[in-house]
Amino acid sequence: MSVLSSLVTTAVLLTASGSLMAQSDAAYKLRHGDALMVSVWKDEALRMEVRVLPDGSITFPLAGRVSVVGLSTPEVEAKVAERLKKYIPEPVVTVAITATDGNQVFVLGKVVRPGAVTLTSSETTVLQMLSQVGGLDRFADGNSIRVLRSSPQGNRVLPVRYDDLVKGNQLDTNVVLMPGDTILVP
Repeated sequence: MSVLSSLVTTAVLLTASGSLMAQSDAAYKLRHGDALMVSVWKDEALRMEVRVLPDGSITFPLAGRVSVVGLSTPEVEAKVAERLKKYIPEPVVTVAITATDGNQVFVLGKVVRPGAVTLTSSETTVLQMLSQVGGLDRFADGNSIRVLRSSPQGNRVLPVRYDDLVKGNQLDTNVVLMPGDTILVP
Protein backbone atom coordinates (compact mmCIF):
# COMPACT_ATOMS: atom_id res chain seq x y z
CA MET A 1 0.00 0.00 0.00
CA SER A 2 2.83 2.45 0.78
CA VAL A 3 4.43 1.85 -2.65
CA LEU A 4 1.13 2.74 -4.32
CA SER A 5 0.81 5.80 -2.11
CA SER A 6 4.36 6.90 -3.04
CA LEU A 7 3.62 6.47 -6.74
CA VAL A 8 0.46 8.56 -6.47
CA THR A 9 2.30 11.28 -4.53
CA THR A 10 5.11 11.32 -7.12
CA ALA A 11 2.60 11.56 -9.98
CA VAL A 12 0.83 14.48 -8.29
CA LEU A 13 4.12 16.31 -7.69
CA LEU A 14 5.26 15.79 -11.29
CA THR A 15 1.93 17.05 -12.62
CA ALA A 16 2.06 20.12 -10.38
CA SER A 17 5.66 20.95 -11.33
CA GLY A 18 4.84 20.51 -15.02
CA SER A 19 1.92 22.90 -14.60
CA LEU A 20 4.16 25.47 -12.89
CA MET A 21 6.76 25.18 -15.65
CA ALA A 22 4.07 25.74 -18.30
CA GLN A 23 2.90 28.84 -16.40
CA SER A 24 6.41 30.29 -16.25
CA ASP A 25 6.89 29.75 -20.00
CA ALA A 26 3.69 31.73 -20.62
CA ALA A 27 4.69 34.60 -18.31
CA TYR A 28 3.91 38.09 -19.56
CA LYS A 29 6.85 39.64 -21.39
CA LEU A 30 7.38 43.37 -20.86
CA ARG A 31 6.83 45.85 -23.68
CA HIS A 32 7.59 49.50 -24.32
CA GLY A 33 5.23 51.70 -22.29
CA ASP A 34 4.47 49.18 -19.52
CA ALA A 35 4.65 50.54 -15.96
CA LEU A 36 6.38 48.68 -13.12
CA MET A 37 6.67 49.05 -9.36
CA VAL A 38 10.24 48.12 -8.42
CA SER A 39 11.18 47.80 -4.77
CA VAL A 40 14.02 46.50 -2.65
CA TRP A 41 13.07 44.80 0.61
CA LYS A 42 13.83 46.85 3.74
CA ASP A 43 14.81 49.96 1.76
CA GLU A 44 11.99 52.49 1.22
CA ALA A 45 14.36 54.77 -0.71
CA LEU A 46 14.59 52.04 -3.35
CA ARG A 47 10.88 51.79 -4.11
CA MET A 48 9.55 53.53 -7.21
CA GLU A 49 7.27 53.23 -10.18
CA VAL A 50 9.07 53.20 -13.52
CA ARG A 51 7.94 53.02 -17.12
CA VAL A 52 9.59 50.96 -19.86
CA LEU A 53 11.11 53.54 -22.18
CA PRO A 54 11.00 53.46 -26.00
CA ASP A 55 14.54 52.03 -26.01
CA GLY A 56 13.28 49.07 -23.94
CA SER A 57 14.92 50.02 -20.66
CA ILE A 58 14.05 51.29 -17.20
CA THR A 59 16.17 53.45 -14.92
CA PHE A 60 16.44 52.50 -11.25
CA PRO A 61 18.58 54.07 -8.49
CA LEU A 62 22.00 52.39 -8.07
CA ALA A 63 21.21 49.89 -10.85
CA GLY A 64 21.19 52.52 -13.60
CA ARG A 65 19.65 51.80 -16.97
CA VAL A 66 18.46 48.19 -17.28
CA SER A 67 17.17 46.60 -20.51
CA VAL A 68 13.84 44.88 -19.77
CA VAL A 69 11.77 44.55 -22.98
CA GLY A 70 10.94 40.92 -23.66
CA LEU A 71 11.69 39.85 -20.09
CA SER A 72 9.30 38.53 -17.43
CA THR A 73 9.12 40.14 -13.98
CA PRO A 74 11.27 37.41 -12.32
CA GLU A 75 13.94 38.00 -14.99
CA VAL A 76 13.88 41.75 -14.30
CA GLU A 77 14.09 41.10 -10.54
CA ALA A 78 17.22 38.99 -11.07
CA LYS A 79 18.79 41.55 -13.41
CA VAL A 80 18.20 44.50 -11.04
CA ALA A 81 19.35 42.47 -8.02
CA GLU A 82 22.57 41.57 -9.82
CA ARG A 83 23.27 45.26 -10.49
CA LEU A 84 22.51 46.22 -6.87
CA LYS A 85 24.93 43.64 -5.38
CA LYS A 86 27.75 46.20 -5.67
CA TYR A 87 25.95 48.35 -3.11
CA ILE A 88 23.62 46.04 -1.14
CA PRO A 89 24.56 42.55 0.03
CA GLU A 90 21.94 40.02 -1.10
CA PRO A 91 19.27 42.49 -2.32
CA VAL A 92 15.71 41.17 -2.49
CA VAL A 93 14.06 42.89 -5.45
CA THR A 94 10.36 42.76 -6.27
CA VAL A 95 8.93 43.86 -9.62
CA ALA A 96 5.17 44.20 -10.12
CA ILE A 97 3.44 45.26 -13.32
CA THR A 98 1.15 48.20 -12.60
CA ALA A 99 0.03 48.95 -16.18
CA THR A 100 0.33 47.17 -19.51
CA ASP A 101 0.16 50.27 -21.67
CA GLY A 102 2.64 48.73 -24.10
CA ASN A 103 -0.06 46.24 -25.08
CA GLN A 104 -2.14 48.55 -27.25
CA VAL A 105 -3.94 48.21 -30.56
CA PHE A 106 -5.08 51.27 -32.51
CA VAL A 107 -8.48 51.42 -34.19
CA LEU A 108 -9.01 54.11 -36.84
CA GLY A 109 -11.81 55.01 -39.18
CA LYS A 110 -15.54 54.42 -39.20
CA VAL A 111 -16.09 52.91 -35.77
CA VAL A 112 -18.12 54.27 -32.86
CA ARG A 113 -15.11 55.01 -30.59
CA PRO A 114 -11.78 55.09 -32.49
CA GLY A 115 -8.53 55.22 -30.56
CA ALA A 116 -5.99 53.18 -28.66
CA VAL A 117 -7.27 50.11 -26.81
CA THR A 118 -5.23 47.98 -24.39
CA LEU A 119 -5.23 44.27 -25.17
CA THR A 120 -6.42 42.29 -22.16
CA SER A 121 -5.77 38.87 -23.70
CA SER A 122 -3.16 37.35 -25.99
CA GLU A 123 -5.98 35.85 -28.08
CA THR A 124 -8.03 38.97 -28.87
CA THR A 125 -9.40 38.91 -32.42
CA VAL A 126 -10.45 41.73 -34.75
CA LEU A 127 -14.15 41.01 -34.11
CA GLN A 128 -13.62 41.20 -30.36
CA MET A 129 -11.68 44.47 -30.66
CA LEU A 130 -14.32 46.01 -32.93
CA SER A 131 -16.89 45.05 -30.30
CA GLN A 132 -14.82 46.86 -27.63
CA VAL A 133 -14.84 50.09 -29.66
CA GLY A 134 -18.61 49.98 -30.12
CA GLY A 135 -18.71 48.36 -33.57
CA LEU A 136 -18.74 49.84 -37.04
CA ASP A 137 -20.69 52.94 -37.91
CA ARG A 138 -23.37 52.62 -40.59
CA PHE A 139 -21.14 53.98 -43.38
CA ALA A 140 -18.23 51.56 -42.82
CA ASP A 141 -17.16 49.17 -45.58
CA GLY A 142 -16.91 46.01 -43.47
CA ASN A 143 -15.26 43.84 -46.13
CA SER A 144 -12.46 46.39 -46.72
CA ILE A 145 -11.07 46.46 -43.16
CA ARG A 146 -7.30 46.01 -42.91
CA VAL A 147 -4.95 45.23 -40.04
CA LEU A 148 -1.54 46.90 -40.39
CA ARG A 149 1.21 44.98 -38.60
CA SER A 150 4.86 45.95 -38.23
CA SER A 151 7.47 43.35 -37.44
CA PRO A 152 11.22 42.92 -37.82
CA GLN A 153 10.49 41.06 -41.07
CA GLY A 154 8.65 44.10 -42.46
CA ASN A 155 5.18 45.60 -42.62
CA ARG A 156 2.16 43.45 -43.46
CA VAL A 157 -1.41 44.23 -44.43
CA LEU A 158 -3.94 41.62 -43.29
CA PRO A 159 -7.42 41.74 -44.85
CA VAL A 160 -10.51 41.37 -42.66
CA ARG A 161 -13.89 40.51 -44.21
CA TYR A 162 -16.19 41.73 -41.44
CA ASP A 163 -19.48 41.43 -43.35
CA ASP A 164 -18.62 37.83 -44.23
CA LEU A 165 -17.39 37.05 -40.70
CA VAL A 166 -20.67 38.05 -39.07
CA LYS A 167 -22.42 35.65 -41.46
CA GLY A 168 -20.07 32.84 -40.41
CA ASN A 169 -17.95 32.93 -43.59
CA GLN A 170 -14.26 33.78 -44.18
CA LEU A 171 -13.42 32.90 -40.56
CA ASP A 172 -9.70 32.89 -41.37
CA THR A 173 -9.86 36.70 -41.74
CA ASN A 174 -10.69 37.12 -38.03
CA VAL A 175 -7.07 38.02 -37.27
CA VAL A 176 -5.63 37.48 -33.77
CA LEU A 177 -4.23 40.88 -32.83
CA MET A 178 -0.75 41.69 -31.61
CA PRO A 179 0.40 44.74 -29.63
CA GLY A 180 1.06 47.64 -31.98
CA ASP A 181 -1.43 46.51 -34.66
CA THR A 182 -3.57 49.16 -36.32
CA ILE A 183 -7.09 48.34 -37.52
CA LEU A 184 -8.21 50.57 -40.41
CA VAL A 185 -11.96 50.70 -41.02
CA PRO A 186 -12.79 52.60 -44.26
